[in-house]
Order: sequence, then C-alpha cells, then structure tokens
Amino acid sequence: MVPTDHTLTSPTNWAGIASNTEFWSQLAQTLLPGYVNTCRWFAGKARQQTGFAAKTVHTIPLPDGDVAYLLILEATYADGIPELYQLPLSFIADSIANSLPFQLADVPDKGRIGEVALDHHAGVLIDAIYDERFRRALFTNIYTDQVLPQPDGQLTFHKGKGLEEGDNMLSSRVLPVDSSNSAMVFGEKYFMKLYRKLFQETNPEVDMVAFLTDKSSFDHIPAFGGSIVWQHPDAAPSDGADITLGMVQRMVPNDKDSWMQTGDYLNDFLYAVPQRLFAIREDVFEKVELLGKRTGEMHCALYKPNADADFAPEPITDEYRAFMIKRLEDLLERRYALLIDNYTKLDPQAQRLAWVFMEAKEMIETFIDDFRKRPLGSLRIRIHGDYHLGQVLATRNDFVIIDFEGEPESSITERKIKHSPLKDVAGMIRSYHYAVSAKLFNSSETDDLDPEHLQRVSDRWFYLIRDTFMNAYQDVFGTPHPLFKNNNELNFLLLIYLLEKAVYELGYEISYRPSWVKIPLRGIIDVIREIEKILLSEGEIEADIPLLQTGLLQAKNL
Repeated sequence: MVPTDHTLTSPTNWAGIASNTEFWSQLAQTLLPGYVNTCRWFAGKARQQTGFAAKTVHTIPLPDGDVAYLLILEATYADGIPELYQLPLSFIADSIANSLPFQLADVPDKGRIGEVALDHHAGVLIDAIYDERFRRALFTNIYTDQVLPQPDGQLTFHKGKGLEEGDNMLSSRVLPVDSSNSAMVFGEKYFMKLYRKLFQETNPEVDMVAFLTDKSSFDHIPAFGGSIVWQHPDAAPSDGADITLGMVQRMVPNDKDSWMQTGDYLNDFLYAVPQRLFAIREDVFEKVELLGKRTGEMHCALYKPNADADFAPEPITDEYRAFMIKRLEDLLERRYALLIDNYTKLDPQAQRLAWVFMEAKEMIETFIDDFRKRPLGSLRIRIHGDYHLGQVLATRNDFVIIDFEGEPESSITERKIKHSPLKDVAGMIRSYHYAVSAKLFNSSETDDLDPEHLQRVSDRWFYLIRDTFMNAYQDVFGTPHPLFKNNNELNFLLLIYLLEKAVYELGYEISYRPSWVKIPLRGIIDVIREIEKILLSEGEIEADIPLLQTGLLQAKNL
C-alpha cells in the first residue's frame, strides 16, 4: 500500500504511538468521524455532533510482541452531555500482513478504519476485534487474572467460576451480528461481549451475572466467565472509579427464545379459534409453570440478607416510593396527552378502551396516593430489570435467563435501584399478554372474526397462563417470605408494577404501532379493575370518585 494524500501519517512507530497526542488528535478529527458514524454501536448518529476526542489510550500487549490499543473515544454534541465509546485498534502494516494468524482480506469493510503510515510503514488501521491476536490476548488476560497498569489507572481482568481449567488456548471468531455491543466466541464454548458505549459505573449485567454465579447455586443463566474493568485508583467512588469494558459468559445451546417458543405454542390455539374451539396443550402449562418456578428461584438467589450493600435487601422507603410515584405520574401525564392528541387515529375498540382509561384518572390517583401512605413490610432487591419472554432462552427441557443489563432507556444508576421482584414478574405477565394479543389480532386466520369475540378469547388464554405462572412463582417462596410480607401486599405491589409497565408500553404503541394500542390499554383496564376491588373493599373510594366505566366498553354505548 502506497501512502496517499488521504493517509494519516506519523513519524512514530505503532509500538510507541500511545503517548503521541498529536496522532490521536488527528485520528479523532480525520478518520474516526466518518468511520464511527457507520457503526451500529454508535448511538449519537441522530444528534448534532460537535466533534470526537481521544480521552484515554490503553495498551494491550499481543502474543507475538506487537500491541493493540483500547481507545476511549469521547463524542460531544451541541446539546446534552458527551458520551464515551470503546474502540479497540490494531495496525496491520503491509510488511507483516502475510505473516499474521488471520487474513487481512477477511476483515470486513465495517472493521476497516483507514489507511495509516507510521514511521514510514504503510498499512491499515482496523477494529481490533477482527485481529485474532487481540481476541486471544483479551481471553488469556481474563483466564490468568491479569492486571495491566496504564498511564490512566489500570485494566483489571477478572476470571469467573464459569471458565474451566485447560481452556486458555481456544480458537475465536467475531459473531457477524450488528448490535450496540460487539460479540466474540471462543472455542464455541464462551461468549465475550465488549461494551461499546461506556458508563462511569460498573455494568449492571456484569454485577448481576457475577453475583448469581459466584454467590448462589442458581445455574439457569450463562455462567460468569470473567470481566474487563478499567479502574481509576485515584478517583472518588462518586466519580465512577470503575468502568466495565467487557464480560465473558458460557454459551448456551438453544433453539429459540421464549417469545418465539410461546408463539409456536399459540399457533395451535390460533388455528382452533375460528372453529370456536378453546384448546391449550398440556405441555404449554408445563412450560409456563417451569418458567414461573425458574423466575422465583432467580429472585430467591438474589435475596441474600448478608450480602454487601450493592445486593443486600432493603425496605420500601419513602424515598423509593417518591421515586416510583414521580416516574408513574410523569408517565401517566404524558400518556393522557398522547391519547388525546391521537384519539381519532385509533380504531373503535381502542377508542373505547382509551375512554375508560381516561375516565378512571381519579381512581388511579387515589391508588397512587394509597401507595404513598400504605404501610408496607415487603423488601426490595436487585432484579433483572428488563424481564420478558425475549430474555429467556428455551433449551431442550429448561430455560436460561439472559441479558441482565436492565431497562435500555434508564441510566446505569437507575438500573441498579432495588425493586420488589414483582417488577420482573409484571414484565413477564405483560409479555405473555403481548404474545397472545399480537398472535390473535395480527393473523390472517382471525381477520373475519368479531374483534370483541377475539378480545374475549385472548383474555381467557392470558388469564389462564398468568395464573399458572403466578402460582408456580409463589410456590417457590412459600408463605410468609421476607420479600412479600403477605398476599395482600404482594397483590398490591404487583398492580403498581403492572400499571407502570402497561402505561410505559402505551407510549411506544401510540407512536410506532397504533394498531397495537389496544394491547397495553387492555392491560391498563385489567389493572384498574383490580384497583377498584381493593379500594372498594377498603372503603377508599369516596362518593365523588366515579367507578370504572366498563359500560363504555360496549360499542353501542359510545
């Protein structure tokens, strides 16, 4: 390769380039803006960018004596806070390209950053995940619990219990999927995830998987194999002393996730509905019971009274209630406004549901006020945080729970907030509701059926599955259990989280899938029915608070 006018040049060789601030500044201003904006993992494409800067450069020695670098890249914007991204870099000089343990021709275009000439040696700068030497260096460092001192702190490689002895020299490959992180496979046995967008805290997924692997006997997750953490020894904990760069887990052989499996089971049900038959195979109930049991076992494993502060159970405090109430009230306010603005775009059935929801505003406010004042003795723990059927892999005879990163739109701090485990339960219940509703309301087999009849049929399926899941879940704990003071509190808290989840879903459907708005609205109406029962039984509904206007659900009354 002959250097051209477009080639980035420096008199410093690759091995010594880490301290050459001029090179990194030029790289961030010339090659990287165009390259990064083509990457799936870069989240700032839609924002007005004001530039990129190389904040930190970490050195990774490679097995053959060469080096790679972990560049911590800062993206700045016209509005909002900057973001940090991890970009591993290898320089493949023309003179060594034929002696590498991989073929440069096999590096895809999305891995090629640009042409560089260093110390008169021309070559190409690539994303180092496509360099077999770099992948081996990362895995070996984890396997041997290495600590690599850097000018800015240190890189700590931690080996977890999930790595087996003798697995230190495995072949590797990059998974050919575009996502918000990068994935590599080692020996078809281990899965390494490099986090691209970085946060000034340890990643909640690493915390959770390491805790469940090292501190419990719960083995229905991909076992924790290790992590890569950038530590700042001199930084205060409040400044985010540790930043997680990557994690290794055991690979899990599976056919599909539970959303797909549930869809398969629903096919039999779907084909029977036009024949006015109601049929659920017995093995469907068995799978739902098993998932309820595994969910309960996961929460039991996370309940460790003697754990350190990050995982120790906590009471439902006034501060926590205030956090949840503000979140719920903000969601409700925005959803009411969205419904009003988009009411005429909804189909008649969704319009009726929306009307009942909005008419129940005072009842919901009374329920929220009850949550603010009601004595609660149940406890909070760290939870999965984004629990639904798509986060559960179906193996041959069991389930494996994955992806403990938490809600994608929440901050890292918010993802680590302790909740009642019923928040996870609510997520799974809502997922089952989506599964049956999406199948029945969006299939050609049911196009000619009356929507009201279809709603009744889907409700019956959902209620049976929901109760099956809940019974199996509660059986794991027994009664009483510190996480749930009693069944009354359990039912009350579950309604809080179900309402929050369904109201959150409503915003997405109004904005992106108006034909699906009836799904979260139906979930909200179900919750309001239960709220009404509680308030009536406890004498909380006053004369000036209207009851649920279920009569409006009949087409003739609107």
